[in-house]
Amino acid sequence: MTFEEFTLQDVCSLITDGAHKSPKSVEVGLPMASVKDLTPHGINIDTCRLIAEKDFKRLVSMNCQPVKGDVLIAKDGASALDTVCEFRQDIELVLLSSVAILRPNIDIITSSYLRYYLDSPVTRQYIKGGFITGAAIPRVVLDDFKKVGIQVPPLPTQRKIAAILSAYDDLIENNTRRIQILEEIAHSIYREWFVHFRFSGHERVRMMDSGTEFGEVPEGWDVKKLGDVVELAYGKGLKKDIRAGGNIPVYGSSGIVGYHNEVLVDGPGIIVGRKGNVGSVFWSDLGFHPIDTTYFVRTELSLHYVFHNLQNQHFINNDAAVPGLSRNQANLLPFVTPSDEALDQFEEINSLLFAHIRNLTKRNTKLKATRDLLLPNLVSSQVDVSELEISV
Repeated sequence: MTFEEFTLQDVCSLITDGAHKSPKSVEVGLPMASVKDLTPHGINIDTCRLIAEKDFKRLVSMNCQPVKGDVLIAKDGASALDTVCEFRQDIELVLLSSVAILRPNIDIITSSYLRYYLDSPVTRQYIKGGFITGAAIPRVVLDDFKKVGIQVPPLPTQRKIAAILSAYDDLIENNTRRIQILEEIAHSIYREWFVHFRFSGHERVRMMDSGTEFGEVPEGWDVKKLGDVVELAYGKGLKKDIRAGGNIPVYGSSGIVGYHNEVLVDGPGIIVGRKGNVGSVFWSDLGFHPIDTTYFVRTELSLHYVFHNLQNQHFINNDAAVPGLSRNQANLLPFVTPSDEALDQFEEINSLLFAHIRNLTKRNTKLKATRDLLLPNLVSSQVDVSELEISV
């Protein structure tokens, strides 16, 4: 199988990035994405901020809008080059300069092959080793992107390589959607039972005045302060250079920020953002290490119930000394404690839902590991698929 040597400039009809000056956000407008909204499956439109229509149109005229078939890659910041995707979504948006737009020349290279080539750990290391600049904010400038070398097989072989790898990605994406649906079901049940009080058997239970600002709650339920039933314990600092080894997830306020070889808190457990993403709430089935931008939860109540309750709380970023989630403020928030019967039933349902989520997560881990083993071998000609009968 013959691979030809090119540069990205040779195989792309356009190499650009998003806006270098960010318009102000608005309440009602059109989406603008940055590197934080970039995922392996495309742009997460739910996390994009909105900008005014006139600003949006101006950025479209400046080639800041991706079109179907473009390959998007993180180019700025600590996560530069770590996320790459093929843009296939039926949405209109513009990008900030933290994301590069590569538009393949379809006579030379397919979008899928270019995406997988850039997603190979070997390619990522090659670009990071030779093209990253900037001490404070690592980045790859566009002129350097154009110089990146790439090995390209004939188009039929590119399509076969992409077909093999996309089969894994399609399964991973399908499992990810199923996980999201299960999470939405679990939270919908929580809201139905414990916010609207339409729990199993609610017709037979009287509503009673709680004696608090919360108003009426079902008989046998109580309204306490969060600090009475939940302890928000401080995480422990962990330097970045020792978050790269081991298999123990390290949690910051944005989620998993690395891996370590020592458990600080046994799983399952709950993590709450203290600094940065204030009030973010994460669940970990495994033992984990929460760093000092987080709290972790200690409680005698059902963990599943506490998890959903904390997601529904109105945490305020109002620590006067250092902006963040004040534990004193959080401890005063109202916290409904349902009857043991309602909690037991809710725990039973959630245990089943979370077991399904856990199984799907494990499947995705195995699928990703297999794909990641195949990917560098396929795009470096070590595995020849040119003669294989593969449906593309």
